[in-house]
Amino acid sequence: MGDLTIGWIGMGRMGYPMAERLVKAGHVVHIWNRTREKAAPLAAKGAVLVDSPRDLAGCDVLFTMVSTGKDVEAVYFGPDGVLSGGKGGKVPKIFVDCSSIGVDQSAEIRARLGEFGTVLVAAPVSGNGKCVKAGKLSAVASGPRAAYDKVKDLIECFAPRGCAYVGEGELSRFCKIAHNVLLGVVTQNLAEITILAQKAGVPRAAFLEFINDSVMGSIFTRYKTNAFVNLDWTTTFTPALLRKDLDLGLAAGRDLDVPMPVTAATREALQAHFGAATLQDDPDAYLQKDFAALLETVALGAGVTLESEERPMPTGLEVIAEAAE
Repeated sequence: MGDLTIGWIGMGRMGYPMAERLVKAGHVVHIWNRTREKAAPLAAKGAVLVDSPRDLAGCDVLFTMVSTGKDVEAVYFGPDGVLSGGKGGKVPKIFVDCSSIGVDQSAEIRARLGEFGTVLVAAPVSGNGKCVKAGKLSAVASGPRAAYDKVKDLIECFAPRGCAYVGEGELSRFCKIAHNVLLGVVTQNLAEITILAQKAGVPRAAFLEFINDSVMGSIFTRYKTNAFVNLDWTTTFTPALLRKDLDLGLAAGRDLDVPMPVTAATREALQAHFGAATLQDDPDAYLQKDFAALLETVALGAGVTLESEERPMPTGLEVIAEAAE
């Protein structure tokens, strides 16, 4: 593992702290990002900043963490992509894509990489940027077992809670889609019951403290509590990205003949948030805020006016984050 040359594409809310953990672990990581300024701080910490994806063609392992399948295709196969040197040029031995993309698109990318004589390990992750920094990220992987075994330790540098290998092909993509469907359903329902309790007279902080300490509490409900209590919509994941994943889940359900009525209802509830955004002074900016702002749409439907309770709540990540530094 220590002798592998590592490349990384994507310095967003997730990609930056994930690559940073590899750098902190002592790996030399060659990085590229479409907006160079976002990558520069990691270069100051020891990463090697390159000018284009093409410059990463000589790496042994290339990681990608970007927004969409189209972005993956662009940085792999585009005019200045990693593989733009052609089939006779240098090619990373293993591609590891941590992005959340569709199953069919992933399969097509895998097949195209095979034409270059290389392989893909699909390794989407569970968590947000704060989870990465706190050492609470986990991952799920699929693809050739031999390739996975070579990169497992690297993946677990940024996903120390573990990486579950689930088999060949795109099986990890199905796992990630299912994961994000659950994310949407839980968030929507958590917003609904929080507003229900508030309208009955229960402070949000008290209600969520009860939920978090109950058998229904989770890492997720605890770290979203501060957002719900204090109306902090600092972005970890946008409503548009959540809508994309719900659509992917529903499409998979249709393909596999799995009824998903709860997911369908959640998708329509989420769509109401996009309509409610038009009531804001800047709808586009509002929709770039965190998906926890769904709480405001539920409150609007219930005739409830939200105010911050001005009570900072522990997220469960603070102490771990300090220990990880």
